[in-house]
Amino acid sequence: MVIKQVSDELDMLKLIIFDLDGTLLDTLADLNGSVNFALGQFGMPARTPLETRAALGNGIKRLIQLSVPSGTDENTTENVLGVFRNHYEIHCLDKTKPYKGVIALLQELKARGVKTAIVSNKIDTAVKELHKRFFSDTIDFAIGETLQIRRKPAPDMIEECLKEMNVTDKNKALYVGDSEVDINTASNCGIECCSVSWGFRDKEQLVESGATTIVDSPEEILSKYFSD
Repeated sequence: MVIKQVSDELDMLKLIIFDLDGTLLDTLADLNGSVNFALGQFGMPARTPLETRAALGNGIKRLIQLSVPSGTDENTTENVLGVFRNHYEIHCLDKTKPYKGVIALLQELKARGVKTAIVSNKIDTAVKELHKRFFSDTIDFAIGETLQIRRKPAPDMIEECLKEMNVTDKNKALYVGDSEVDINTASNCGIECCSVSWGFRDKEQLVESGATTIVDSPEEILSKYFSD
């Protein structure tokens, strides 16, 4: 599904930056498992996968804030977050896997000489672990949330990625993500955004959030942005 015709200039893309959760990797089962483990340690009710899915996109602190019962005090929320962090660092690879077609897409991009990167609001240690586990041969750079750089939708992480990849012309970069956070991030940074329909937001939600280009499969990214 394409809502806006993609610019011809993007045929010369030098860099594609990907969100991680809901874009490259299906991480929902492991995230939901760690959320419910942490909640259970404090006698709080579990959340369904759909509830966890809706709470994703703005970092793990916001995920936990939306997962604890309404009215939970800040200190308790921070304690739940700490348990979640520890559990997820151990269990982030239990069920997580790339979406169908992602590995083939990345291999093709590498063959075409297109640089690739990951920019995610997931904690940096987990981002780097997942990058190493699944994409060390196909993705050049990965950055996650740290105390030193503002997370998405601020443009800082994208700007850091552009600098690291030595890409100065933003017309030659594309950001691919699955949520309103990604749409806003790309807008704040001044680069083109491609939204994917297979992640943590439905097409209707993406359209309401201002998506201009939506693809239904990794293969479609090649057909929309590259001419053979």
